[in-house]
Amino acid sequence: MPMPPEYRNSTEEYIAFLRDAIEFSDLTTLNQAYTMVQGVFQAFRRRLTIKESIAFANTLPVNLRALYIADWDLENEPVAFGSRDEMTREVQNLRRDHNFAPAHSILAVAKALRLHVDEKKFDRLLRSLSEGAIDFWSVA
Repeated sequence: MPMPPEYRNSTEEYIAFLRDAIEFSDLTTLNQAYTMVQGVFQAFRRRLTIKESIAFANTLPVNLRALYIADWDLENEPVAFGSRDEMTREVQNLRRDHNFAPAHSILAVAKALRLHVDEKKFDRLLRSLSEGAIDFWSVA
């Protein structure tokens, strides 16, 4: 079997995603976008079981899948979804002195992510996850 395109083109797709995240967040650099996305992923991941997280990761492009699972502390139990403001503060606390995530960071990442996933598969998966997952990734 030949190498799947998602692996062959992963770097280009990853950079395109980060550029979309920059656009939706009004940030200016790939490094800023990376930290924001990492914070959003970690905030979301904290609220899922391991099984749910693996299912979610499998809907992501290759490099985003890797970012989602990186530095995962498997000992922590899931916490409840909070308000968007509470979860945004959590995003902003990642590397606090080097984090430029705006107040709309979760929305910005959700908008960018939806351009780079199969939305039908993504939404179907979200409906199967813990209560709050759909709202977390809502762009409405």
